Amino acid sequence: MKEKNNHIPFNQPYFTGKELEYIQQAHDQKHLSGDGPFSKKCHAWLEKSIGTQKALLTHSCTAALEMAAILIGIESGDEVIMPSYTFVSTANAFVLRGGVPVFIDIRPDTLNIDEKRIEAAITPKTKAIVVVHYGGVACEMDEILAIARKHNLFVIEDAAQGIDSQYKGRPLGSLGHLAALSFHETKNIISGEGGALLINDERFIERAHIIREKGTNRTKFLKGQVDKYTWVDIGSSYLPSDLIAAFLWAQLESFEQITSQRKSLWNKYHESFAPAEAKGQLKRPIIPADCHPNAHLYYVLLPTAKKRDSFLSALSQNNINAVFHYIPLHDSPAGKKYGRTAGSLEVTNDLSQRIARLPLWIGLEKDQPRVIEQVLLEAGKP
Repeated sequence: MKEKNNHIPFNQPYFTGKELEYIQQAHDQKHLSGDGPFSKKCHAWLEKSIGTQKALLTHSCTAALEMAAILIGIESGDEVIMPSYTFVSTANAFVLRGGVPVFIDIRPDTLNIDEKRIEAAITPKTKAIVVVHYGGVACEMDEILAIARKHNLFVIEDAAQGIDSQYKGRPLGSLGHLAALSFHETKNIISGEGGALLINDERFIERAHIIREKGTNRTKFLKGQVDKYTWVDIGSSYLPSDLIAAFLWAQLESFEQITSQRKSLWNKYHESFAPAEAKGQLKRPIIPADCHPNAHLYYVLLPTAKKRDSFLSALSQNNINAVFHYIPLHDSPAGKKYGRTAGSLEVTNDLSQRIARLPLWIGLEKDQPRVIEQVLLEAGKP
């Protein structure tokens, strides 16, 4: 009897080995709530490594985006330009403040927002541009920032997938007025759930502390700047526990090794699929020369939607969990209700139906040859 192949999951979280040790330290220090010793270490690391003026841990990337929407003053009817090809949080954060997502198309090479289509989508109601660095590959930020300056717009980076990626030598998250990171367990650097707001414009720093602390000036109280704290603005509880920060600190300490190992897996895929691309069986990711990504994900584009679906089904039947994403937001029930489109979204519609994401996680090394073999086999079928 032929032995059944082991299941290869799409994602598997990586542990450095110090996570429980640091959680124990947080326990022993008896500071379990937010902004404890480990939170402060993580803040300092992010500020130094990314070059942001202020980093604040949040309980999710979604929370960081919600804070960004409040900070730039999104109100009812304000328009926010963004790609449709993104996760729902990118839009939801602004819809919650009464904003209107304006969905535009993506580039066929990077799957990032098409900077050439931004200006045509600007109206007197436009307040911000939200860029999404898909797969940790940078958007064309110089051109986007120039458009924003010309029209007096805010730029927010949804860098959920972008830690340790660069654009022209500059870390993602350091380029817009504000940025959001994710430490969800599917990301490169993880804390289970978690995120961070990065602030690159000092006028937002004081209010960010207030919003993050339920709308109170508690941060000033803890610094001894006021003798009591009180409710001064809108806000919510966006802080993660220091137990979460302790876990995250173990990951940040090993970020170079984590990125290096993921890049090795990414490169193995990329080299292995070159012959199939030359035969027209699939397309590999395109990385512009100015971009230095973090190997967050690896995808292939199949020739048709039908081929993509049969490809994923065949991999699943062989115990390999490959996936697709996203359902474009403009085509979702809530997207139609709360947002609108600007111009054609033909690239988004096309590529979202042909993309297949492959397993990529540290520890995959021994099973990666089987994934590659199966991908080449299925891609080569008529």
